[in-house]
Amino acid sequence: MSHRRGKSDCCVVPQKLPNKAVGAIPAAAEVVEGRRQAKGNAIAARMSRRTSRVYDVGTALDGIRQTARCRRDARFDNLLHHIYAVERLEQAYLAVKRDAAAGVDGQTWQSYGQALQSNLLDLSDRLARGGYRPQPVKRAYIDKADGSKRPLGVPALEDKIVQRASVEVLNAIYEQDFCGFSYGFRPGKSAHNALDAVAVGVSARKVNFVLDADIAKFFDTIEHDWLVQFIEHRVADVRVVRLIKKWLHAGVLEEGRLTQSELGTVQGGSISPLLANIYLHYAFDLWVKQWRGRHARGDVIAVRYADDWVAGFQFRDDAERFQRAVAQRLGQFGLRLHPDKTRLIEFGRFARENRRRREQGKPQTFDFLGFTHCCGTTRKGHFMVLRLTSAKRLRAKLQAVKLELRRRMHHPIPEQGQYLRAVVAGHGRYFGVPCNGARLRQFGHQVERLWHRTLCRRSHTHHLPWRRMHRLTAHWIPRLRICHPYPNQRLIVTTQGKSRVR
Repeated sequence: MSHRRGKSDCCVVPQKLPNKAVGAIPAAAEVVEGRRQAKGNAIAARMSRRTSRVYDVGTALDGIRQTARCRRDARFDNLLHHIYAVERLEQAYLAVKRDAAAGVDGQTWQSYGQALQSNLLDLSDRLARGGYRPQPVKRAYIDKADGSKRPLGVPALEDKIVQRASVEVLNAIYEQDFCGFSYGFRPGKSAHNALDAVAVGVSARKVNFVLDADIAKFFDTIEHDWLVQFIEHRVADVRVVRLIKKWLHAGVLEEGRLTQSELGTVQGGSISPLLANIYLHYAFDLWVKQWRGRHARGDVIAVRYADDWVAGFQFRDDAERFQRAVAQRLGQFGLRLHPDKTRLIEFGRFARENRRRREQGKPQTFDFLGFTHCCGTTRKGHFMVLRLTSAKRLRAKLQAVKLELRRRMHHPIPEQGQYLRAVVAGHGRYFGVPCNGARLRQFGHQVERLWHRTLCRRSHTHHLPWRRMHRLTAHWIPRLRICHPYPNQRLIVTTQGKSRVR
């Protein structure tokens, strides 16, 4: 055989001879063909033994949702890697408000984003190896409608990112467990869904009495031990439970003084609403379902939005027994009903006629989520739940606008107009429900008067005529209109027997 320079053979010659092939006999039962040589360098194209995995944020939690939906007793013990995935942390960073106040470290959204990838990789590494340490929450206060102050917490930016990522992962589990009448701070549900549920439930069911209740200082009285036990019903990953404990024990920094407590969760963090819903799911929601099925004689409806809830009853004795029982139930978990915001009233389709027959006047009203609920009638004379802007909420909002306009008195008119446009538009988006047009127009008219008074006070000699004022109002302040459908159009409540609670 001669060895010459040139191309190698184009194929691999088989060493096995065909069956029944002797010498140069051309006839054979089988013919063994050669294999063509692979193109390219097979050694150089060899892949690494470590497979390259791409974390898909959209589908990574589908298996958890399906398991939580099908197995109510399942406990999940491998969740942390979903939280510290860089892709999920990046989504959480983008979901944080860009103009939100900075925490105790002074880190802002813009400064953190200058080296986003390196910061997120470092954060992911600390979460994976247990080196993440949350910082204390900075205390802030906002005004409430009753004149008091509501304490809020401002977490550090990294704590906001991790909390948002954790909420997304935990929601995949608990959204399969939460009851249908729980509406507060849940994806796909809003305050208007809760309002529609109350209106349709009172109109469609035999509701004659309404218990309007509120839990006193709920976020400040949550017991950490009970909360951890509730979480461990579903979460067996000790690393996630330890992460939640870190947030509960991080403490609050106020005027340079750090305080820690074994009670409560700080309002303002992304994790607080979910923890509150988990706490009330086990302490209140599940108990309401079993009480309604075992002890109620008539129809019962329930709607809860965070710590504010409404229950409707067909019979007064059911309502009174429920009020006593729920107070005892909440007391077992360190909670109590607010004495001034909890009351039982006669309300419903037959309340007006029954009170007229007893000569007791018009039915009482109750406030829920900023609306005053009244017993009204349609144009055809049918019963309906009339929802009007709460007078207390209206006065508080106008007072806030008055103070802000006074602070901006000498600012340019376009700047004042942009502020008022945002305020009025936001008010209309929330309170623009059917049959609330009169209160909407009243708010717009009062805002125009406050703005006119502010502009007139900018000069002692110049008076702004109303003709020009109307032009400014038409240009800057949007017209308020009804933007929400009727409750029975947006929420169709179907109840079958006594097994369903709305």
